[in-house]
Amino acid sequence: MKVKASKFLLVALVTFLIVSTLAACSSNGKNTSTDTQASSNAPSTESDSTPKEHRTLTVEVFDRGKPGQPDLNNNYWTRYINDNFGKQYNATVKFVTVPRSQEVEKLNVLMASSDAPDIVFTYDSATVHKYVQQGGLTDLGSVLEQHGSALTDYLGDDILKYGQFNGKQYAIPAKRTFLAGFNTFIRKDWLDKLGLPVPTTAEQFYDTMVAFKEKNPGNVSGVIPYAYILSSTNPGVGNIFESFKPSNLTEKEFATLQASNLSVPPWNLPGYDKAVLYMNKMYHEGLISPYFATDKDGKQSDADISNGKVGAFHTNWDGPYRTAPGTYTNLKANVPDAELIPIGPWQNDAGKHPKQGYSPNGIYIFVPKFSKNADLAIQYLNWMADPENTLFLQNGKEGEDYNMVNGVPVQTGTTTSGDKMMTVANNLDYDILSNGIELGDPEKNAAAVSAGYPGFEKEVENALKVSMEDYYAPYYYSMPNEAESKYRSQLTSLSAQLLAKLIFAKPAEFESLYKSSVQQFMDQGGKAVLDDYIKNYDAQNGQ
Repeated sequence: MKVKASKFLLVALVTFLIVSTLAACSSNGKNTSTDTQASSNAPSTESDSTPKEHRTLTVEVFDRGKPGQPDLNNNYWTRYINDNFGKQYNATVKFVTVPRSQEVEKLNVLMASSDAPDIVFTYDSATVHKYVQQGGLTDLGSVLEQHGSALTDYLGDDILKYGQFNGKQYAIPAKRTFLAGFNTFIRKDWLDKLGLPVPTTAEQFYDTMVAFKEKNPGNVSGVIPYAYILSSTNPGVGNIFESFKPSNLTEKEFATLQASNLSVPPWNLPGYDKAVLYMNKMYHEGLISPYFATDKDGKQSDADISNGKVGAFHTNWDGPYRTAPGTYTNLKANVPDAELIPIGPWQNDAGKHPKQGYSPNGIYIFVPKFSKNADLAIQYLNWMADPENTLFLQNGKEGEDYNMVNGVPVQTGTTTSGDKMMTVANNLDYDILSNGIELGDPEKNAAAVSAGYPGFEKEVENALKVSMEDYYAPYYYSMPNEAESKYRSQLTSLSAQLLAKLIFAKPAEFESLYKSSVQQFMDQGGKAVLDDYIKNYDAQNGQ
């Protein structure tokens, strides 16, 4: 009996110890399936300790095909990301390359096959709209609230709203620090030789182009007063339209008739016919590039500008100063006395010089519906919103890759080649949260941008100022235009064809051809797009 009692006590003791051990483990959140499930469902905070489960976060990166570029998944910048964010969140960040020139096409393939990275992005709003309509994106609202306090503070509601569709946060818009779009540039040395003032109206600009052709102040063979190209992906007449567009448009007219102006011409807006007729007149008088309809990539135009044949042209606000080398650098090499300046000749009927720039959002960053790492994706963007991380990703290490001068990082040249090469300005392919240099202060940002154009600092500062004169943003819609997603590509292509015909047309035939062109545009999808904009505007404004 004593032996049986002893065995009973021993079994009881062992059982007690096992139960106690399990209870202790359970209180620490370990080793029990019940507690593991409860833990995974419980809300976590940004102060959580490093997660025990190691995960891999896949992130898109543009492959720009720049000669000498490093391994885009293993370089100075990716190692910083993994050594910092990766260790903090027990994660490996793996970068998936997408060709910049084919990013939408490649992204469509990846999304359709459920092979897209956890974090993907595009500049194309129509593509985002399409994915929203197809139900292919993760609603990030609750995840953003849980893991994105720094991210929310950095972007603010005015930018975050650009990622909201049908009342849900389907995308995280990057912050565009500079909203400037385009500028018109002119050869000031040609103006000076002819004793002409800087043109400030469309009429004065026309007269100046006539003088450039007739007097050829550059004494060049084949002078081109105004270098114009008809882009197949962004057809239009540039800022010229602003001179002919009425200034008293209602908000609804502006919003519904010009909503897609950055990719498809606003055929139905009052005054656009006059702007195209202006280009028709310029063409027939030999004032614009004779090859405007075939120079789709602008290479011939750039060559003519560089060789000193061109008197004026329209391009990105900082176009001439860009490196690689830029057209201004090439022009100065060929014509040392040449001087380019940005001008604002497109004055409207109210005496203003309006210029449509970019919305305050940059690229659209989103998480596919099939991703299992939405929380980690927002934690990654939240980490990137930290000013210290932004500063490093855009500039590198202080004292090595840049020196701080008056609060502005000045590059030392270490990031132009090898393992540290930035394949794009401000390294925005890795610092995807900021479109443009971000120092937390607009004046410092502007100074930093100017410093990025060695030899042209003052010119760039002035170009930025001119490009932002009477700036306005495209109208913001909180819901996608389904018809635009469907017809945008074919309408863009059609618009390029129609514009070419109208500019080539005999002046006597222009009016009737313009009417038939607009009708063709409307019949092939334009009306459906316009109807959707009207419907969305009315719904958004409670009408």
